[in-house]
Amino acid sequence: MDRISTLNEILVQDPNNAFARYGLAMEYANSGKTELALEQFRKLLSSNPDYPAGYFMAAQTLVKVNRTDEARTMLESGIAAAQRKGDSHAVGEMQGMLDEL
Repeated sequence: MDRISTLNEILVQDPNNAFARYGLAMEYANSGKTELALEQFRKLLSSNPDYPAGYFMAAQTLVKVNRTDEARTMLESGIAAAQRKGDSHAVGEMQGMLDEL
């Protein structure tokens, strides 16, 4: 069984499993399936709004397909989420990327 199938199976049993949802989004992103990846990032962030890595990787995925304005919005939301969690490392990474856009 491939990783996508395995992650989908986990999500059938537990749709709010943040780790599996993030992994599925990353699998799609890494295989060039941008829209599927973004759909999974949206689901992840809808049920786990304080998951900074989801915002950061969604923004990177958006940048790859020249959707810079959406990436900026995603980063701004991610910075707010990271600040709520007190995750200064994630704030710094996302602010750095935002400054480069």
